[in-house]
Amino acid sequence: MEKREHLDLYFQMVTIRRLEERAAELYQEGKIGGFLHLYIGQEAVSTGVISARQPEDRIITAYRDHGVAINCGIPARVVMAELMGKATGCSKGKGGSMHMADVTKNYFGGHAIVGSHLPLASGLALGDLYQHNPRVTVCMFGDGATNIGFFHEAVNLSKVWNLPILWLCENNQYGMGTAVERASAVPEIPQKAEGYGIPNSRVDGMNIMEVREAALEIIKKIREGGGPYFLEAVTYRYRGHSMGDPERYRKPEEIHHWQENDPIGIYRRYLVDRQLASEEELNQKDIDAQTEIDEAVQFAESSPEPAPESLYQDVFVEP
Repeated sequence: MEKREHLDLYFQMVTIRRLEERAAELYQEGKIGGFLHLYIGQEAVSTGVISARQPEDRIITAYRDHGVAINCGIPARVVMAELMGKATGCSKGKGGSMHMADVTKNYFGGHAIVGSHLPLASGLALGDLYQHNPRVTVCMFGDGATNIGFFHEAVNLSKVWNLPILWLCENNQYGMGTAVERASAVPEIPQKAEGYGIPNSRVDGMNIMEVREAALEIIKKIREGGGPYFLEAVTYRYRGHSMGDPERYRKPEEIHHWQENDPIGIYRRYLVDRQLASEEELNQKDIDAQTEIDEAVQFAESSPEPAPESLYQDVFVEP
């Protein structure tokens, strides 16, 4: 990777962090409604994997989707507008936090129902297989989704049909407020892929370079006809499951332990230690990211609400 590419990835991670922090404030001010699931702490996963894909590769994810949207190329101002329910949002203000998508960027969206998007991912990959498209589908989901029937149906068929799909489990240690080992009979999540004969591995989801390097190798194998692959990225969310989470299920000491290995800090040290970027350059990227989010909030607040008649638009797809 060239220096510019490293700086761009660092900027994306910081932009996601600043957007999520500002979104939390706006939610508390009543400017964002509904549910709000923050990606703080998990930035290295989607940034690393999406930086390894080709533009034609498809991305589909669950409801913690703001950071994924930015990494897929949706501008921060458009993400913020969607969060605030404005017509200039990526879903025209009608999707909100959990339903961000832009198929022109091969981003097939966030999905609110746990695990519901996994069969859709298999369908996307099956379509590419039939049409001989050299595409890979990257399906992101949380550890809790591996206990859902959708998971087993989709993963099974991906192996039966040898689909070009990367199953990416973002294991942030908790399904809502329940620790993995309390909800799953198989707490070693990659073992679930073994049951379907799918090759699998685990990566440090707090280290963007480890995630990226693993994704580059895996996506290459899938594109060459290797079939499905299951990758677990071990990560951690610093905030609650959603904004309404009282967080009674974990201790502050646990959160602080993970914060000592913050993904942005890890990447920053990596860049400085290898002389890929200076402290001054990274500080400027921090300032640029904050400016980006300040401008995004201004754009969103000045954007119009969806028109009443838009309620009846985009309901059906034209044949």
